Amino acid sequence: MSAMRFFALTSAALPLAFILLTSAVPAAAAEKEVIVEQTNVNSTPKQRLDQLFSQLKRERDPEKASSIANEIRLEWNDSGSATINLLMQWADKAIEEKRNPAALDFLDEAIALKPDYAESWNRRATLNFVMGNYRKSMSDIERVLDLEPRHFGALSGLAAILSNAGNDQLALKAWQQFLNVYPADRTAQEQVNTLSEKLAGNRT
Repeated sequence: MSAMRFFALTSAALPLAFILLTSAVPAAAAEKEVIVEQTNVNSTPKQRLDQLFSQLKRERDPEKASSIANEIRLEWNDSGSATINLLMQWADKAIEEKRNPAALDFLDEAIALKPDYAESWNRRATLNFVMGNYRKSMSDIERVLDLEPRHFGALSGLAAILSNAGNDQLALKAWQQFLNVYPADRTAQEQVNTLSEKLAGNRT
């Protein structure tokens, strides 16, 4: 993502209102019944994700698509390692208790132990932003998308950063990438329409 490196230079202008979508599933969503196609219990995590992403790409009903997206988040939250999962839980608890330096230490350790686990980079991207470490946040988002280009949470975070930095053309491209993965998301649809109209108006 060469654009990521370019926009690291504009990070000082980014508003603190930026919210990077993490993979945590809201309690209410986790409790409600999720209806998706039956997955093979013997399939690998990658196979399950590929199947869920295929369903997400085909689904046009926003509510059903949201349920599939929550299933994807649940898959993302499981690193496949009890140690990494525990570190992530400790990081989440530390963030909740506003102990950001401790949370950062936990996430750094998770990344060091399993650098190919995208969700630890994604969580650290969010935390780095909250702590004001904007360039580090951008670097972490870049790594998330290197590992999982379909990560709609990271794509929405990237789009928000680019838009807030005044780079509407690249923000539009990021939202279009998002919709290629998750076409039923209403927020992304609205953002694409708004940015497209804005850019069209600027050209007239």
